[in-house]
Amino acid sequence: MILEICKKAQAASVQLAKLSTEEKNIAVLKMGEALEANADKILSANKEDTEVAKAKGLKAALLDRLALDNHKIANMARCLREVAETNDPVGEIVKTWTRPNGLLIGQMRVPLGVVGIIYESRPDVTSDASGICIKSGNAVVLRGGSDAINSNIAIGEVLRGALANTKVPVDAVQVVSSTDRSIAEELMRMRKYVDVLIPRGGAALIRTVVEKASIPVIETGTGNCHIYVEEDADLDRAVPIIINAKCQRPGTCNAAEKLLVHSNVAERFLPVTIAALRAKGVEVRGCEKTARIVTDVKRANDEDWYTEYLDFIIGVKIVKDLDEAVAHVNKYSTKHSEAILTANFDKAMRFIREVDSAAVYWNASTRFTDGNQFGLGAEIGISTQKLHARGPMSVQHLTTAKYFILGSGQIRK
Repeated sequence: MILEICKKAQAASVQLAKLSTEEKNIAVLKMGEALEANADKILSANKEDTEVAKAKGLKAALLDRLALDNHKIANMARCLREVAETNDPVGEIVKTWTRPNGLLIGQMRVPLGVVGIIYESRPDVTSDASGICIKSGNAVVLRGGSDAINSNIAIGEVLRGALANTKVPVDAVQVVSSTDRSIAEELMRMRKYVDVLIPRGGAALIRTVVEKASIPVIETGTGNCHIYVEEDADLDRAVPIIINAKCQRPGTCNAAEKLLVHSNVAERFLPVTIAALRAKGVEVRGCEKTARIVTDVKRANDEDWYTEYLDFIIGVKIVKDLDEAVAHVNKYSTKHSEAILTANFDKAMRFIREVDSAAVYWNASTRFTDGNQFGLGAEIGISTQKLHARGPMSVQHLTTAKYFILGSGQIRK
């Protein structure tokens, strides 16, 4: 099954790489139109998934990521339209230079080829990833989780149907219909046909893919994100930033999971902030010093500092200074998104330089780590590693560069 899917995707990628920007844009726009025209079909399939998920007791934050409605489908279609409007990186000349022997050497952006994506409980990934891959000249093999299987299949059928009357081969979009883990593991070994594998989901999924894949992997998604409140921060402004970062969508990878507070402001800041978090339904787990100030908080253990909750839970720790805050973040974070709240430029710049994460903020919510919010367009994921790409990965990040060399008869001596 997987072998045949990957062979078809590879063949489609060869044809797709030859297409013009206009031909790819037409296909992506038709995919967006098809999503809206077939909303009832998609919502019916999604209803099956959400009913099963509720019966299994899927927590509310994750159910929010799974459930679709007409508004979300309209947003999926909008994302595809935005992808169509994005600059096409394929064929872009990155730079050129001339050697003393007269050789003109340059770099040109080209597609990666076939992109494999293994993901959980996010049916919108099916359409977003398909559009981004097509625009960047790549075929895509999508293997979603069991929670969203009916939704993913329905969306895949709609997208492939939309491609039928375009120049883009239908097989450029492949949705794996089996949720069997052995099928996923087989996909991880398709190195001959798949050029890169992108896991999107929790820490366990990403770890499994990294450990078992023979295909190059770009790690994305896991977000144990921190906000550090310095002693000179605007404390009134800090509270709504923290509430937004934790509560707007707690099931996302850029939601804040940990709050660090300078010891000099902890006694006056934490009671107000913890009360505000609790008013939003957040469970607070604090260090020993936090528990002395707000006596009824649940005590955090070492495992809490490593945990990405993806829920209405936050860990709170009091630190003595900026050095301890940076050390804590670098030890426990997943290198996704961190923020410092301070009025001091030098402290902010130190935090930005020394914290080893993909996105580091000064006086803003971590919830902005997103391709669209950064002005990059729809994203295929947020890379938390350092090779190839880091941070939000949009159309341009699904290309690589090859050298071209123009000569006039030169031979090497």
